[in-house]
Amino acid sequence: MDHNLSRREYERAKKFIPGGVNSPVRAFNSVRSQPLFISHGKGSEVFDIDGNRYLDFVGSWGPLILGHAFPDVLEAIKTATEKGTSFGAPTVTETDMARIICEMVPSVEKVRMVNSGTEATMSALRLARGYTGKEKVIKFSGCYHGHVDSFLIQAGSGALTHSVPDSLGVTKGTAKDTLLAEFNNLDSVIKLFGENKNNIAAVILEPVAGNMGVVPPVEGFLEGVRAITEENRALLIFDEVITGFRIGRGGAQEFFGVQPDLTTLGKIIGGGLPVGAFGGKAEIMDCLAPLGGVYQAGTLSGNPVSMAAGYAMLQYLYNHPDIYEKLDEKGRKLEEGFKENLKNTGIDGVVNRIGSMMTLFFTKSKQIRSFKDALLSDTEMYARYFRLALESGLYIAPSQFESMFVSIAHTETEIEEAILKNYQALQKLGK
Repeated sequence: MDHNLSRREYERAKKFIPGGVNSPVRAFNSVRSQPLFISHGKGSEVFDIDGNRYLDFVGSWGPLILGHAFPDVLEAIKTATEKGTSFGAPTVTETDMARIICEMVPSVEKVRMVNSGTEATMSALRLARGYTGKEKVIKFSGCYHGHVDSFLIQAGSGALTHSVPDSLGVTKGTAKDTLLAEFNNLDSVIKLFGENKNNIAAVILEPVAGNMGVVPPVEGFLEGVRAITEENRALLIFDEVITGFRIGRGGAQEFFGVQPDLTTLGKIIGGGLPVGAFGGKAEIMDCLAPLGGVYQAGTLSGNPVSMAAGYAMLQYLYNHPDIYEKLDEKGRKLEEGFKENLKNTGIDGVVNRIGSMMTLFFTKSKQIRSFKDALLSDTEMYARYFRLALESGLYIAPSQFESMFVSIAHTETEIEEAILKNYQALQKLGK
């Protein structure tokens, strides 16, 4: 494939944008490559400015569950934009969005819209501290909750990919209030509560880790964390920015039957536009200004165009509950194909999947259940694999520690195409 225009544009971008990108993983540094500059997308495909076509399993990192340029979403954006792009005042669509989120997510009685997943987790943490009157928070190594100072402690995602688990600029005072537990290890949570009696405001976690690669919870883990937080009068926060509306209509909490006190959302609820939200029990949410003393605000929160796009997306998901069974079928076929390819090529690897989220880890380990397990992956091999897959037209995350996302737009033929391209890349990798 010819990437001359993308290379040229990257050099131009580096003159005006730090690193040439507006989010670190996009730089392709961890896969020893240079970023693609995308021209457009349609359905399950994206095209770069050089005219190359790719079968897309990044999906803008998760929100495009219906594929690129979905007609209902485009029509909603067009209609909303024609009325004006921003008012800084309430609109009816904000209430419609809040209502449908509360109807679909089991634990959410009230919700507040923000502009990103990072803003959602930041605000949920402040609310948890304000509501409980406590200061410390437990997070899990390898779980990424946005670039909030309190959460950039052994973070996953881009921080992990770039070997910057503790970002410069995060103060020691901030870091001391963040306690680290091990994902899928209840004993590590119990130990922290024992060492910090009556001073833990909340436990925050991705119910399915998506930023150390896809790591589902082991049986009893989420239930155990729920019980521990209730015993210690701490809040449980589910970061469902990725899993919300992705692995089920009501997110991971509906899928696993465990309800948190607060939930953070993003990705899908914007229909591809910037958005975030956090919600939970009315008693907790009513601590927010203007009703309570926890301050949170945003000029563009509830932006009418983002709300229209997100509402169109959620309406479609609400009205088509069978979509999740179809997505699981596509994901299962992809998983089975990738596993068979590893077996047939003799390459060591583990494939973790839940619903339409999947990660191929290059590792000699038999299973990936924690951050420590994920760190045993061969990132150099993944980098070579990524480049081979990309050259064949298979676009996956430019990081070992991210998820592939299947959309409803991926046809059975395209799933088979992806499996074939995976096999061809593995064959070359093994030589």
